[in-house]
Amino acid sequence: MRIKTGRTVKPSSTIVVRAKPGHRSQALVSFGGRTEQAAIGRSGMTWRKREGDGATPIAAMRLLYGYVRTDHITPPATALGLRPIQPAMLWCDEPRHAAYNRPVCAPFKPSHEKMRRDDGFYDVCLVMDWNIRSRRRNGGSAIFFHLAKPGYKPTEGCVAVSLPAMRRLLQFMRRGTVVRVLG
Repeated sequence: MRIKTGRTVKPSSTIVVRAKPGHRSQALVSFGGRTEQAAIGRSGMTWRKREGDGATPIAAMRLLYGYVRTDHITPPATALGLRPIQPAMLWCDEPRHAAYNRPVCAPFKPSHEKMRRDDGFYDVCLVMDWNIRSRRRNGGSAIFFHLAKPGYKPTEGCVAVSLPAMRRLLQFMRRGTVVRVLG
């Protein structure tokens, strides 16, 4: 089920993520003439992304779709397809499993991440095409564009922004928008 989220402004084709000077795990996100603060991986950025390294991949990643916690927030306006997060939704991060770097449903014993988090970080969670269309075992999983922790504390390799910034960004996003992380 997709959520209709209303009228949007003209989508942007590229969102640029650059390291914030002097802050290994923070970044600046530029789009549509605006710049927003963001958090990135605790290990900074890398050209050689590996499962569990805590780094954000230096790459151009297309947005595929997103998830939203409709029980926590009103879905933001966007041309990007947003799906409601259901209680049983998980994301497999076990490199040896056939569903590696794919959504799965509970119950699921191999290593996974809960999509319906209590901390609110995935209240809006966008799936970027990192190691999805062409998967490599141990190439990194669950590289999302989601909501930031207070103080822009580091992620495990994702890009994260505040909810107000996410609402502004989503107005410019559609399937295929490129998130370009520059090293």
